[in-house]
Amino acid sequence: MSRTATNDIVKYDWLLLVAIILLAVFGLSALYSTSLAGVVSLPGAAATEPNFAIFWKQFWFAVVGLLLALVLPAFDYRVLAGAARVLMVFSVILLLAVLLFGTTIRGTTGWFGIAGFGIQPVELVKLFLIVFLAKYFNDYAGKERGLKHVLVSALVTAPVVGLVMLQPDFGSALLLMIIWGSLALVSGIRRTHLIIMLLVLAAAALFTWFLILQPYQKGRVTSFLDPESDPLGRGYNVTQSIIAIGSGGLTGKGMGYGSQSQLRFLPERQTDFIFAVIAEELGFLGVLFLCGLFAVVFWCGYRLVRESRDDFTLYLTLGITISIAVEVFVNLGGNLRLIPVTGVTLPFVSYGGSSLLVKFVMIGVLQSVAMKGRLPSN
Repeated sequence: MSRTATNDIVKYDWLLLVAIILLAVFGLSALYSTSLAGVVSLPGAAATEPNFAIFWKQFWFAVVGLLLALVLPAFDYRVLAGAARVLMVFSVILLLAVLLFGTTIRGTTGWFGIAGFGIQPVELVKLFLIVFLAKYFNDYAGKERGLKHVLVSALVTAPVVGLVMLQPDFGSALLLMIIWGSLALVSGIRRTHLIIMLLVLAAAALFTWFLILQPYQKGRVTSFLDPESDPLGRGYNVTQSIIAIGSGGLTGKGMGYGSQSQLRFLPERQTDFIFAVIAEELGFLGVLFLCGLFAVVFWCGYRLVRESRDDFTLYLTLGITISIAVEVFVNLGGNLRLIPVTGVTLPFVSYGGSSLLVKFVMIGVLQSVAMKGRLPSN
């Protein structure tokens, strides 16, 4: 083995890899448990056969994703900078195509149906936007941070966000805006420009509420503010989630024995509310371990940001870390009724092949940074 290859292996962030593998295992265990619904002997349970189709789909997506996370670091992540504009144009094409030819699921036209699988292009767009913004802000590193650069980056981001809103996918659109806002802030904008950004975002929020959001999306917000107003309708999902989380206690009811999930009181238990399934069946200790794994991922990302050798690397690693962190906090916040449910799933844990694959690709990019983009150690 060459000296370069040996150094790369040493620099590989094994702690980050172990953390995401364990998160994927958490997700697969929860999906396996929900697939048993009706088989475990519980009072009132429906006598139905288990269906492991979703579990096996997610399992193979996880295997492919893990291979990508192991192989991608062999390539230099800096080639992404040269393809930033192409990736942004491709993002717009993908989002237009899915609006015209995509499959509608639960009111959202955001998937391509291919060979029995649903491919969600917005997951790729999240990564492509991060790459573009990292390249854009890198090009102006060390220069005067004028309002022009903030506006240009916003104008490029706006069509992507708008197309996602048209699906409509409010959760993903919000995430894209947060990614742009976070990287713009880190780029060193002035205080007056920050105030302008906040005013623009406030105006965009009002425009979205009155002209873009569908009634069911507004219902998520109103049910968050007062779930008791419609406990069997719009407030049902969050109410059942709180019941499931609270019933888990310290150690949980055991995998496959959660009454809320096994009796199917908990809706979207494999996607939006998979955290509630884990909390009910593994209890506070299981949730603590799960959150600890996410904390490890965030810390590894933060360490890479601190050790970045150039601005493109810094913005790229920061964008990926923020993207994963926001999805975690938004999903957990929705499950705990801290914020409205937006349909954002739990990274590496919730069911969704597109999300899982892209998250592993993001980890592969971070691993490439760990091997090639860090400042030399003293």
